[in-house]
Amino acid sequence: MNLYQLLHDRTNEILDEATEAMVRARAKHYEEAGREHVHQRLKALYVLTMRGVKERNLGPMVAHIETIARERFSAGYDLWEVQTAFNLLEEAIWKRILKDMPADEYAQALGLVSTVLGIGKDTLARRYVSLATKAKSPSLNMQSLFSGTEIGDTASS
Repeated sequence: MNLYQLLHDRTNEILDEATEAMVRARAKHYEEAGREHVHQRLKALYVLTMRGVKERNLGPMVAHIETIARERFSAGYDLWEVQTAFNLLEEAIWKRILKDMPADEYAQALGLVSTVLGIGKDTLARRYVSLATKAKSPSLNMQSLFSGTEIGDTASS
């Protein structure tokens, strides 16, 4: 069984496991959205993962995540909440690969899944940082961290 076929055949099990894990994670915004909404969001990510694996094309994942990042950032989601969804979906897929595929196919299968989801996580993080740096937020006052570092300052000796 190839990776795409495994993902296709085990869709329900993988999504159910990822959804349950996300519910247990108790991420505020996902908890408020409810189980069915979480399942649908994970399913959208899963479909893009399957597509990336099948087509060896990361473009659709990147485009989707650019949109998701802007939406989630604007809605006040913390980056860790959205990253958790990626991580839990990836973990559920990995478990299924390790259970159902021959050991000699692990490296390629895990590598493909990690590449597709990895570009999503990277895109998400870069977009969040970009959005956060444009947002008006108070600066950190780092002055106190550097007091006593002047040359000749006896307090630092």
